[in-house]
Amino acid sequence: MDAVEGVLEQWRREFPDLDVSPIGVVGRIMRLSRLWDKEIKGFLAEHGLEPGEFDVLSTLRRSGEPYELTAGTFLKASLVTTGAITLRVDRMAGKGLVTRVPGDTDRRSVKIRLTPQGLELIDRVLPLHLENEARLLEGLGAGERQHLAGSLATLLESRGDTPAG
Repeated sequence: MDAVEGVLEQWRREFPDLDVSPIGVVGRIMRLSRLWDKEIKGFLAEHGLEPGEFDVLSTLRRSGEPYELTAGTFLKASLVTTGAITLRVDRMAGKGLVTRVPGDTDRRSVKIRLTPQGLELIDRVLPLHLENEARLLEGLGAGERQHLAGSLATLLESRGDTPAG
């Protein structure tokens, strides 16, 4: 029995006529999120990164060569404020992981580009990060992982979560 099941039993006892089953899903997802967030933050800290920095590096890396995106594209993909992106990029530029490149046609447009140091870091840390995430899912078999991923995707889509574009 996990901690959420104990909560469900208490609510069933106190409110037998209420359907408390949503807690079984939402409560577990939220609990896992907190546990995983802590573990992933710890893992990334071992590599000198914060989760937001890893997100920027991985977003740039998967965009393909020349590993750059406009600030506007970042805003759409990350769902954070302009100020948060600016501060994150400033910090990362200070570490030598990214650089700002003026736009080709519009001088007000700025692209954020991986530096060789940033590329080396993400290429080194990404495989380790994926191993860590696989470790977090060790309690599930391959079929269970695939089913869970599909169910979570369905929930996200139902809430309007679609690819940035």
